Amino acid sequence: MSGLQNPKPSRLSRDEFVATFADIYEHSPWIAEQAFDQGAGPELDQLETLHARMSAILLKATHEQQLALINAHPDLAGRAAVQGELTQASTDEQAGAGIHLCTPEEFQRFTGLNEAYKARFGFPFIMAVKGSDRHKILAAFEQRIHHSPEAEFACALAEINKIALFRLQALHASQA
Repeated sequence: MSGLQNPKPSRLSRDEFVATFADIYEHSPWIAEQAFDQGAGPELDQLETLHARMSAILLKATHEQQLALINAHPDLAGRAAVQGELTQASTDEQAGAGIHLCTPEEFQRFTGLNEAYKARFGFPFIMAVKGSDRHKILAAFEQRIHHSPEAEFACALAEINKIALFRLQALHASQA
C-alpha cells in the first residue's frame, strides 16, 4: 500500500482535504467533500483506500451527478486543448500520450470522432490516456463508438476512476 504524506489526509481539516483532493475528479470537488464527510481516519492515508472510497462515491452518485462529471471532461485533442483551456492535469495527461503531436490528419480524425461520439452518446469520450499513445486512443475511440449507450456510460465512469487513480498517484509522487 502506498501511504500519502505531507501532511497525511487524516490530519487535514475538511477545507484542507477538499483543497488537496478537489481536482482528482475533473471540476468535481463534491467527491472530495463526501470522501472527507464519510470519516477522515488514518485509513485514508493509504492511496488505495482513498481511491476506493472516492471511486465508490462516484459509482453511488445520482445519474445526473455522474453525467455532470463526465461532461466536465474535455474532448481529447479538442478545442479546449488547442486553445490552452484545459486544467493542468488534463494538459499533462494529453501531452503524456502525445496528443499534442497529432498530424493534421490525426487531428481531423479526433475532431470527427469527438463530434460523432457526442452525437451518439451525449457526452465526451473519456479515456485514461496515461501509458497510451494517440494511435491506441484513436483505435479505442473507433471501437467504443459502437458500444450501447449504457455500456459506454459505464465505461466512461470506469475510465474516470482510472484517471483519478493516476492523479492520486501523481500527487503522491510529488509529495515523495
